[in-house]
Parts: sequence; structure tokens; C-alpha cells
Amino acid sequence: MRKYLYPILLLCFGAAVAALFFFRKPEPVPMLKERHGDLALGGEWLNTKNAIDGLLAQLRAKPEDNKARLLLAQAYMQEGRVTGDHPYYDMAAMQLLNGILAQEPENFEALCCKASLCLTQHHFSEGLAIAQQAVAINPNNGFVYGLLCDANVELGRYDEAVKMADKMNQVRPDLRSYSRVSYLREIYGDYPGSIEAMDMAAKAGYPGLEQTEWARTTLGHLYESTGDLLKAEQHYQQALLARPYYAYAMAGLGRVEKARKNYPVAIDYFRKARATVKDYAFAEELADLYRLNNEPAKATQMAKEAISMLASDARNADENEEMGHYADRELAYAYLKTNQLDKALEHAKLEYERRPDNIDVNETLAWVHYKRGEHKEAGNYMAKALRTKSKNPTLLCRAGLIATRNGKPAEGQALIRQALNMNPYLSVDLADEGKKLLAVN
Repeated sequence: MRKYLYPILLLCFGAAVAALFFFRKPEPVPMLKERHGDLALGGEWLNTKNAIDGLLAQLRAKPEDNKARLLLAQAYMQEGRVTGDHPYYDMAAMQLLNGILAQEPENFEALCCKASLCLTQHHFSEGLAIAQQAVAINPNNGFVYGLLCDANVELGRYDEAVKMADKMNQVRPDLRSYSRVSYLREIYGDYPGSIEAMDMAAKAGYPGLEQTEWARTTLGHLYESTGDLLKAEQHYQQALLARPYYAYAMAGLGRVEKARKNYPVAIDYFRKARATVKDYAFAEELADLYRLNNEPAKATQMAKEAISMLASDARNADENEEMGHYADRELAYAYLKTNQLDKALEHAKLEYERRPDNIDVNETLAWVHYKRGEHKEAGNYMAKALRTKSKNPTLLCRAGLIATRNGKPAEGQALIRQALNMNPYLSVDLADEGKKLLAVN
């Protein structure tokens, strides 16, 4: 009898495993949240609800339907963009995508979506690795080259990013490919070329869609960065006409009014944007505006809110290797606004450890050191931040201040003048410091 015991036990164990596999309850499918306020108005929300309700019904009837699962993941990724509720929708989409990839490891579209989610969450190295896996499966798709472009930009590999953008445009020139060209031209200091490409991106999209109005709003911001407030305002207004209550266009109008020193009007725009979409940047802008409008208590409240939102994202990222938005660069600037210089340096260094070649990260670390009075260290990082010859006025003004404090007054003054000539409406604190330095010298 004993000689049959071991095979019987193996058979029973196999049967138990099979029972668990065939009869286990499928993982619950994440549900759609209701929109509120202005985002719940209009036909787009009804169309979105109907489409997602249909996909959820398909998955209830057929839980193994990976095509429906993929479409639902994509819909949730878009809902995250629209509402700003990335913590919920990005996690929901990732759960769906991981379920697909567990069954179909070489599902090209699922890999692309997962790479895109990683980039959204600032997990840039992970996003790059997944996009490389996807392009090996299908090298004839434009979208995957956009992901490779984005990942290489964020990791500071700009030459490789240009190659990926070129391939993307060869495969399929459209809104997404033109916008990548625009950003790379901006990085390399070509603002006229950047504006031209983003204008092409906006014109390539269907008016009113979130992606189109994102491009139009970004075009407005390029004009804003070069001091052309009138054209910036026109593009923000056009975006709002095509997509009412679009938070980032309202924020653009808020920055225009801030540049004109119409602080109460600017505050109203940002309050509306903040009420529409969850984004720490709106609270951060409001902190500056309340301070400029002589409302220090409200400024402090908004600064704390921005830090709280970013710190929550950072904790999630530390606890989850795959998801959770890395926000250390943004936290560094937020802590500078509240004069918590040690915390600012701590987070700037964390971001630098992840991507030491990115020019924006080097600018952040340089500016934190400058605010701490550590001018030599600031100069070292600023040299790396300037290596693509970017003409961003904020970058140039900061570089000028740092050069001047490092005993290079002629170089510093030239950079400050270049920045102020390009955009006379730089942030008030930065512009005032630059103007004072020029007056003294």
C-alpha cells in the first residue's frame, strides 16, 4: 500500500492546484469613478461612461477577454490625464495590463501602455526597458518610438532621443511626433523651431480632444516663455473655446494675468483649475500668487498643500517599485518655497541619483545649492544643465546669477540680459534679483 501513497498524494496535489486555477475568483476589475464639477458637464463624459460601461459588461461576461481589458486600460489612462487622478487610474490600468501580460508576455500594445504608464509615473529606466522590449516585437510602429524618445529625454540621452523622434516621424508624422520634435528643439535652444513644430501638432489634432488642446496649450506656453503674452493668451482662449473648463488652459491664462500683475484675476483662474483637476502645480502657483497679493496665510496653506500632495506621491513610489509617482525634483522646488533648504537638497540629490544626465535635474540641484549659498557646487551642476545650449529664460537667468556669484560678472550679466530680453515677464523674484544685480554692476 505504501508504494502507492506517494503517487496518490501527487495526484491529489495536482487536482487541488487545478481546482484553484479553474475555480478561483477572477481578480476584481477596477471600476470607473464618477466625475464631479465642470468635468461632468458635456457629452464627452457621457460618451466615456457609455464606452467604459460597455467594456466592463464585456469583462463580466467574458473575464478572459484581453482585448476588452486592453481597451479598458487605455480608457483609464486617458481618464487619469483628464481628471488628474493618476494614483487611482494609473494603478487600475497597470493592474489590467499586468493581467494581460501574465498571459501574453509579447502583447505589443499592452507593453506600450505599460511603458507609457511607467513614464507617467517618472519610472523612466523601467519605461525605457519595457519600450525596448516592445520595439523588438514591432519595429514598424510610431508610438513606440515616441516612448523611446520620451524615456531618453528624461534620462538625459538627448542624441538618442533625437534619433527616436526622427524614426517616429518617418513611420507616422502626426500630433504626437510633431510634439516630440517641438520639445527637442526647445531643449536645444531653437524656440522658433519649437513653436513651428508645436503649431503643426495642434493643427494635426481634432479640435476639442484632450490631446489636441494639450498641444495648443503647450504652444501657448512656448509663446509665454518667449514673452509674447498676447499670442499665449490667444492660444489659451482658443483651447478653452474648444474644450471648456480645460484646467491647463485656465492655468495658462492665470500665468498671463500674473505676468501682468493682475493677481486677483490670476488667483481666480488657478482656483478654478485646482477645483477641476488634481495637480500639485496649481497649489504651488497659488502659493506664489497669494504671497504676491499680500495674503501670507493663504500662501503658506497652498505651499503646504503642494508639499503634501508631492510627499504622498513620493511615499507611494518608495513603497511600490512599479508604480507611484517619483516627485523628488518637484519636492525640491516646493521645499525651497518654504525655505526648508535641507529637505530641498535631500530631494534634489535623490532625483539626481536616478537621472544624473538630465539637464532639468542638474538645473534643480544647481539652484538648490545657490539658495544655500554653495555657489561653487551650483556652478558645477549648472554647467551640465547648459550643455544642450537651451535658451529657457529661467535657466539662463539662474545661470547668470550663479556665474556672477562665482566671480564671472561679465558672463553672468550677459546671461541675465539675454534672459530678460527674451522674456521680460520672468517670475518676479528671479527677475528682481537679476535686475538688482545688473543695476549694481
